[in-house]
Amino acid sequence: MRTSPKLSESSTVRTVRAADRFAALGTEVRLRIIRLLLSAHPIGMVAGEIQAELEIPASTLSHHLEKLRGEGLVTFQRESTFLRYRADTAALEDLLGFLFEECCSRTRAVDANAIVKLADIKPPRRER
Repeated sequence: MRTSPKLSESSTVRTVRAADRFAALGTEVRLRIIRLLLSAHPIGMVAGEIQAELEIPASTLSHHLEKLRGEGLVTFQRESTFLRYRADTAALEDLLGFLFEECCSRTRAVDANAIVKLADIKPPRRER
């Protein structure tokens, strides 16, 4: 693969990683899993809780969790006989940063405050 002189090797690697992560998020079930795990952050959820919430077979859930885990979007921790899954918020923050770094910083094509408004959330208040 030839890279443009304007693209550094680290930029190319970062772009490939982002593309792989976006591809992993490219199904309705995986998006639902990520959103559910984010809603349970930082505690996360055991696989059975995720399965019950999403009403999908265990084998289907396992397949999707493995794909998300393989791309570094989800982590897990063994608790006795259960697996507790958590959204990897650092990876998701990096992915969002990749998507918005050009449009919200250098070119200002999208106002960063508009992103927060679109999500219908308020940015954290800073204490003075």
